[in-house]
Amino acid sequence: MNSASEHPSWMLGIDVGGTFTDLVALDGDGNLTSTKTPSTPDPSEGVMNGIAKLGERFGLPLREFLARCSLIVHGTTVATNTILEYNGAKVGLITTEGFRDEIEFRRAYKESVFSPRLPAPHPIVPRRLRIGVPERLDAKGNVIQPLDVEAVRQAARFFAQEEVEAVAVCFLFSFINPEHEKRVRDLLREEAPQLFVSLSSEVLPQIREFERVSTTVVNAYTGPALQRYLERLERTLGQEGFGGELYVMQSNGGVQNIVQSGKLAAGCLLSGPAGGVTAASFLGERIGYSDLITVDMGGTSYDVSVIEQLQPTLTTESWISRYRVALPMLDIHTVGAGGGSIAWVDNGGLLQVGPRSAGSYPGPACYGRGGKEPTVTDANLVLGYLNPDRFLGGEMKLDKEASVEAIRTRIAEPLGISVMEAAIAISEIVNNNMSNAIRFVTTQRGHDPRRFALLAAGGAGAIHAGRQAEDLGIETVIVPKFAPVLCALGDVSAHLKVTELRTRFERADRVDLEAINAAFDEMEKSAREKLGGGAAARQFEARRFVDMRYEGEVHEVTLPIRTRTRRVTALNMEATVSQFHDWHERLYAHKNPGQPVEILNLRLDLIGVRDRIPLRESPFDEENPAAAQTGTRKVHFGPEAVDAAIYNGDLLNPGNMIVGPAVIEQWGTTIVVYPGHEALIDALGNCMIEVRREREGAAV
Repeated sequence: MNSASEHPSWMLGIDVGGTFTDLVALDGDGNLTSTKTPSTPDPSEGVMNGIAKLGERFGLPLREFLARCSLIVHGTTVATNTILEYNGAKVGLITTEGFRDEIEFRRAYKESVFSPRLPAPHPIVPRRLRIGVPERLDAKGNVIQPLDVEAVRQAARFFAQEEVEAVAVCFLFSFINPEHEKRVRDLLREEAPQLFVSLSSEVLPQIREFERVSTTVVNAYTGPALQRYLERLERTLGQEGFGGELYVMQSNGGVQNIVQSGKLAAGCLLSGPAGGVTAASFLGERIGYSDLITVDMGGTSYDVSVIEQLQPTLTTESWISRYRVALPMLDIHTVGAGGGSIAWVDNGGLLQVGPRSAGSYPGPACYGRGGKEPTVTDANLVLGYLNPDRFLGGEMKLDKEASVEAIRTRIAEPLGISVMEAAIAISEIVNNNMSNAIRFVTTQRGHDPRRFALLAAGGAGAIHAGRQAEDLGIETVIVPKFAPVLCALGDVSAHLKVTELRTRFERADRVDLEAINAAFDEMEKSAREKLGGGAAARQFEARRFVDMRYEGEVHEVTLPIRTRTRRVTALNMEATVSQFHDWHERLYAHKNPGQPVEILNLRLDLIGVRDRIPLRESPFDEENPAAAQTGTRKVHFGPEAVDAAIYNGDLLNPGNMIVGPAVIEQWGTTIVVYPGHEALIDALGNCMIEVRREREGAAV
C-alpha cells in the first residue's frame, strides 16, 4: 500500500452494475487496487461510497483521496436502465409531414413473426406527440419545400403545454443537408429553451429512415436522465475535492467527456459491459491470445462478445428494449442469466431461470436482506461452489439455510424433487442458457468457438465457465486476476474515441476519391472538436472504414480501409474491395467477384491513444499449490457429491498447478476447476484452465 507521505496520484475506473459498483485505482507505478460496494437506487451514491472505500484502503479521507485523483472513467447503466425500464423523458417528435408513423412501421420487423398476440413496443414517443411539419428535401439535399417555421413554433408551444422534456427531430434526407433540422433546433430554443433537443443529423447522419428516427428518439428518451446524472456526479465530485477529468465509457469501446456523453446518450447504452470487452482485448494482447470469447456474469446479466485478432466485434444492428439503435457499438449479446437471476416454476410446471433478477436489494435469499426467491447464487451455494464465510473475501456472509429454504419451498416441493436435485436443475438450465448465448455470437455468425479461448469475468463467470467450455469444445478458459472488476479495469485502460458517420453512395469501381478524402477530412475535424483537448491522450489516430455490399443487397459489411497515409488511394480501395469479397464469403458462404460492389457509408474513428497500464509480472514459483490449500469440501458436479480441494486464491503464486475437482476462493469471485480440468497461475496472476475434451463438438 502506498503511504500518504509519498503523495501518489491515482486514476479511477468505476463500473456500476445491477448488484455491485466495481472500482479500480491505478497509481503511477502501475499498481492496481480494487473494491466493490453495493449499487444504490441513485448510482452516484454507490459511486461515492466506493470511492470513499478505496480512500480508506490508502488511509486517506474521501476529500484528500479525490484531490489526488487525476482521472475518473465511469461505466454507467443510467441510459441502459432508462430504456429497459421505460422511465425516460417525455418525448416529442418533429418529422417531415406524412412520416410521423415511421417509428411504428419498423421496416415490418416483428420479434415473433408467428405470434398474433405479440404486443407493440412500449411507445416511448406516443403518436399524439409526433408532429409532421411541412418541409422536404430531395435525395441530393436540395430544398423542394421550405421549412414551415410557424408549424414548428406551434409544435414547440404544444410540447410546452404537454410538458414534454425532450424533442427528437428527424427529417427526410437530413443526413445530406441538415439545415432544416438545425433551424428547428434554433426555433425550439426560442420557444422552449428548457427542452433537450436531439437531431438525427447529429445522432446518426446516414441513410435509412427508420434506423435514424428510432436511434434519435432513443437518444432523446435517455438523454435528459443521463445528462442530469452526469452533471450531478460531476458537481458532487467537485464538492468533495476532485479537480481532474471525468470521462464516460462509450458503447463503441472508447471513452468520452461528460458533455458529449450527455448529448449522445444512445452512445452509452452499453457503457457498462463495453468496459469488460475493452479490458479483455487489452489482456489478450499481454498474454498472447488474440481470439477470445468474453463472458461477464454479474448479478443481473450474462454478457457475451467476440474478439478476433484483438479487435472487438462491432455492430450497427442493435435492438435495445425493442428499439433499433444503429450507432456502431460493441457487439455484446446479453441474456438474463446472472447470479441474481430468479428460478421459478411456470404455469406449465416447467422450471425457468431468469430473466427477472433479485438485484442488489433484496438480492438472493442467501444475502439475508429479505429476499425469498431462489436465485443462481443460492443454487451455487447449495451445490458447494460458494463458501458462505468467504463471499467477497469475507466482507459478506451468506446464509445457506435461507438458500435451502427458498429452493425447497419455491422449486423442490412444487416439482416433487429434492433440494439438491432442484439446485442441480437450476445450475443446468442457467448453464444451457449461457452456452446458447455463446452460440448466438459464434456459430450463428460464422465463428467456430473451438478456435477461441473463453475469458470469464464478473463475480460468477468463473463458476460456470468450465461447463460452457466443455459444452462448446473450447480448450482454454482464462480467468483474469481482476475478473470481478474487469469492466472497471477496462474503463481505466480504454482509449478516448469518437466515431463519425456519413452516407456516401456510389459504385466502388467509379469511386470519387477526392470527394471521399474530403469527407474523411471533414469527419476527422468534427471528431477532434468533440474530443476537445483530450488531455488524457498522448497522441491521436484516425481509422477509416467503409460499408460495402453487392449491388442490390440490403445488408452491408463494414471494412477497414488500410492506408499508410492520410489519403485513400485507388490501390487502397482495390484492396478493400478484394477484402470485401472474402469477408462476404465468410459471413454468408458466398462471394461473386464479378458482381458490382457499392459503397453506402463512410465511418471514421478518432482514437485518443492513452498510455497502457504497465501490468507487473512475477517469476514462476513451485508447481505444488499445497501452501494455498485450506482444506476440502463436498461439491456437487452431478447427483453425487465429490471431495474438491479448496484453495485460497490470494495465496496462490505464478507457476502453481491446480488439478480438478477444485475450488479457488478469492476476493470478488470463485473459480471452479471441474473434474478433469487443470489450472495454472500465470506470471500476471491470471488463472489459465485447460479443459477436458470429451464433449468437444457440442457447439457445431
